[in-house]
Amino acid sequence: MASKLFIDGEWTSSSGTSAIDTIDPATGQVIETVPTANRGDVDAAVASARAALSNPAWAGLLPVQRAGLLFKLASLVDEHHEELAQLETRDQGQPIGVSRMVSVTGAAEHIRYYAGWVTKMQGSTNPVSFPDTLNYTRREPVGVNALITPWNFPLMILTWKLAPALATGNTVVIKPSEVTPLTSLRLVELCAEAGFPPGVVNIVTGDGSVGEMLTRHPDVDHVSYTGSTAVGKLITMASAETNLKRLTLELGGKAPSIIARDADIDAAVGGNIMGATLNSGQVCAAYTRFYVERSREQEFVDKVVGGLAQVPIGPGADESNVLGPLVSAKHLSHVERLVATGAADGAELVAGGKRIDRDGYFFEPTVFTGVKDDAAIMQEEIFGPVLAVTAYDDTDELHELINRANDTPYGLAATVWTRDIATSQRLANGIKAGAVFVNMPPIPDMAAPWGGYKASGWGREMGPWALDAYTELKSVWLHYGS
Repeated sequence: MASKLFIDGEWTSSSGTSAIDTIDPATGQVIETVPTANRGDVDAAVASARAALSNPAWAGLLPVQRAGLLFKLASLVDEHHEELAQLETRDQGQPIGVSRMVSVTGAAEHIRYYAGWVTKMQGSTNPVSFPDTLNYTRREPVGVNALITPWNFPLMILTWKLAPALATGNTVVIKPSEVTPLTSLRLVELCAEAGFPPGVVNIVTGDGSVGEMLTRHPDVDHVSYTGSTAVGKLITMASAETNLKRLTLELGGKAPSIIARDADIDAAVGGNIMGATLNSGQVCAAYTRFYVERSREQEFVDKVVGGLAQVPIGPGADESNVLGPLVSAKHLSHVERLVATGAADGAELVAGGKRIDRDGYFFEPTVFTGVKDDAAIMQEEIFGPVLAVTAYDDTDELHELINRANDTPYGLAATVWTRDIATSQRLANGIKAGAVFVNMPPIPDMAAPWGGYKASGWGREMGPWALDAYTELKSVWLHYGS
């Protein structure tokens, strides 16, 4: 495993002296040390990507050839499936089953999906009202893209960005989270093995200062960032202050889950436990705010608490564990701080609520009831296995429930649990979120759009919508008259 920077097709040492330890969250032990890129390193990576953008070795490839490189990369991910899964679990902490079936399998599927798009992107001819004139459109790459990825699903979320960027002929500089950089580094090695020309894929490691250099860089054309809303605002300001670069932002979430009176409670309990605790709740779309019809509230809470008590907790490398650690000591402290506000805001703690006394960064699955809509645990993104339950009355007007569900700065995802199609559609139509799941956990798919309303971000990833983020649409006018 290389832990250096990859610039212009070569692994190179940083010209700086700073480095960051990446920690196994299940043990608290150092796995590896990665360098912190400095200004010179970032400039070199961006310059390499800029040069590769017009190099015939990349720009001159036929669509079928570019698709072939992506198909080769997907095959390499498949060949190294178990290696990547084990590395993701060790670096991030997620259970090995999640690493295998969600992270690595999802990465290969996304790369293969966009490989298929390379030969299917089309322009249009348009009926303009000028005599003897042909107007047509073509898609062209945006240019140099900074791909800044989070620590919760580092491999899979990188491929959400990398695959459409490469499919559309762009070049990239990747900046993975300093907390979980290892699978990103390994994927870049596989890109080189697949045959992508030098400069097309670059990676620089380091903390937020490296990401800031990229977002402010005047020769970066597009930043695709997944992470906190606070950092997303800083990126927006940086873009405005430099070259007004294009932005794709997938930010925080605080997903409501509405359990109607007629819901299949057992299905709702199972789906919400999964939706709230997948990857220890470190999911932007995790179900965190539960609005339960009052006559079903106690049954729902009792079954959720009972179900969580049966969830095996421990190191993700152990096949039997379903809930792994939080990603870092810093994040564990964040979760502890917010959980402590629950009782102070008048909620009742009915399960969990504290760190587990063992090596690593483990936290008990936690359930609060009687939570007020304005409580911190109802409003702030916790990013941990914390469920905040409140009740609503079936006699209330539906718009009142929708208003409560929308009472958040975020709008990434939501879920509705009901057997009634009319109720599901009225709620889905009224909730301000980029994705509404009915009777299912929040699992995205490569063919469906992904992104949020409000403070949850700008733009959409996945499906054909991601192609818009990485292309410019050019209109060509050809007059053939006298």
